[in-house]
Amino acid sequence: MKRLPEIKFVSVIAKTAIFEVQAVDLRFSNGEERTYERLMPQRRSSVMVLPIHEGNLIFVREYAVGSERYELTFPKGIVDAGEEPIESANRELQEEIGFGARKIEPLRSLYSSPSHMFGLMHVFVAEDLYPSKLEGDEPEPLELVYYPLAKIDELLASPDFAEARNLSALFLLKAYLNKNTEK
Repeated sequence: MKRLPEIKFVSVIAKTAIFEVQAVDLRFSNGEERTYERLMPQRRSSVMVLPIHEGNLIFVREYAVGSERYELTFPKGIVDAGEEPIESANRELQEEIGFGARKIEPLRSLYSSPSHMFGLMHVFVAEDLYPSKLEGDEPEPLELVYYPLAKIDELLASPDFAEARNLSALFLLKAYLNKNTEK
């Protein structure tokens, strides 16, 4: 196994209320040196929840400033200080779609863009939903979209459903559902 590069120096290039851009000077085991840039969001993990209700997935359609359009996505958010990821998952469900879940199962934890940032996201499936609303921090009401579980393959093939975390989560869900129907 290769030895990790030595971090020689870290400097802040830019800082906002949410992110910090750092230059990281590295020395690799072969003596090569490089400067990498990385985006450092808050070093807390996040959650994404795939809610299933009455044979449907529940999505939210919300504005994404990166793509400058409304995206179909699953409820998601930051793990608050003192919270376990599973608690955050249930809180985000209540804030974003107005349901709590009696059953929440972890699917997997994923890194998005580990070359450039921390970005650890815990992915859960939520079932046995019940009405429960908490106040969220969204700037506008989120549109709920119910999508039949039976049409997952159509969604995976849709060019309009292209956000990598959502696609990964949907493939994880498909494997989870296949495993549970084999039992």
